[in-house]
Amino acid sequence: MLVAAIAGFAATATTGSDWLGFAAGMGAGALMAAAFGVLVIWLNTNQYATGLALSLFGSGFSAFVGIGFAQGKLGERASFAVPGLADIPFVGLALFRQHPMVYVAIGVAATLAWFLYRSRAGLVLRAVGESPESAHALGYPVRRIRLAAVCAGGALCGLAGSYLSVVYSPLWMEGMVAGKGWIALALTTFATWRPARVLLGAYLFGGVTMLQFYLQGQGVEVASQFLSMLPYVATIVVLVLISRNADFIRINMPASIGKPFHPGA
Repeated sequence: MLVAAIAGFAATATTGSDWLGFAAGMGAGALMAAAFGVLVIWLNTNQYATGLALSLFGSGFSAFVGIGFAQGKLGERASFAVPGLADIPFVGLALFRQHPMVYVAIGVAATLAWFLYRSRAGLVLRAVGESPESAHALGYPVRRIRLAAVCAGGALCGLAGSYLSVVYSPLWMEGMVAGKGWIALALTTFATWRPARVLLGAYLFGGVTMLQFYLQGQGVEVASQFLSMLPYVATIVVLVLISRNADFIRINMPASIGKPFHPGA
């Protein structure tokens, strides 16, 4: 997400197009994911160590590349409103005055749900996640499918990273993701790998994040550092509650997640 954030910001600052910034962020995220995929899927490196190493690399690389953009800030962002609906009291402001990418994200979640549970390609992808040996026996290229899935996930992470630097806070700052990627990772477990639940959980965590700004605006006498902790505290609480039911997680998670696959082994 950090590499995508600087890629998206640099592209937008250079071209003036938010959408090219989003595309650059998706490309950067996909490239990082592809590097991870090649290392763990083809070279059989340890997934956890490789992921941690690439995370550290991304933090340092983005900081280095972003030196020339550290003082930059994008111009005034365009305002958006859904005609007729944006003027509804309270609801209009909350739901119909958002950046188009907000609605794109909802569409992506719905599309992924349809893809995974209603399409043949999605069924194959789920089969690879459940039993790669069976999928391989049926003639499916398991490793290539896994790499494609990893790159697609990386592209979506890249889209999130570029949104942070292009729209959410239209500037580049070292470490600006501030742990949001780890919250997204925890959210996957919270949603038990279901796109609709991921969308619901994302808005839940997003609401907790926005709560700190609301409370500060209302003059609540609470230390700002404590309010900033709220999203991460909520993440820990949710994971603790879910982890108490290990059977529920095991039933809902892909059976072969995190397990290497060696064709012909």
